[in-house]
Amino acid sequence: MQSLTLLDGQKFQITIQRLCRQLIENHDNFSNSVILGIQPRGIYLSQRISEELKKILPDANILSGILDITFYRDDFRRKEGPLVPSSTEIDFIIEGKKVILIDDVLWTGRTIRSALDAMLAFGRPEKVEMLVLVDRRFSRQIPVEADYIGIEVDTISSQRVVVTWAEADQKDQVILLSED
Repeated sequence: MQSLTLLDGQKFQITIQRLCRQLIENHDNFSNSVILGIQPRGIYLSQRISEELKKILPDANILSGILDITFYRDDFRRKEGPLVPSSTEIDFIIEGKKVILIDDVLWTGRTIRSALDAMLAFGRPEKVEMLVLVDRRFSRQIPVEADYIGIEVDTISSQRVVVTWAEADQKDQVILLSED
């Protein structure tokens, strides 16, 4: 396996700060907007985004939650062994709100389709936007597109994009793995 680091260190943090500034341009003080991190790995990015927004906008009430999509996935019956769902933590109403769905990597679009289905159990939002750290532009199977993108990466199906987080993996980085 060949490994190429696409993003790490200060560039990683600057990318998150840039995404926050773009969100502020479109959502002002977040009075009618909420953030939903998609389990399992999108929650790290959503937490970072929420923390950074609170630093930039200390008087804003930024609502953020966690969305589990386990039983909304179109492949959940194909898994070997029992499924262990994560937790959904949404203690606010999304009805009529602008929802920002956050995930670490956008690839086929299937996770986003599942998240849209899961989110509707909590109400009908006014608008839904998508924020991702990495957009793997090729191999989309569902026609979805992110509104906010940290980095874009052109990959082939045999390659993997791995995002590691200091909270879970001791280091913030985005790595592209390719077979030799």
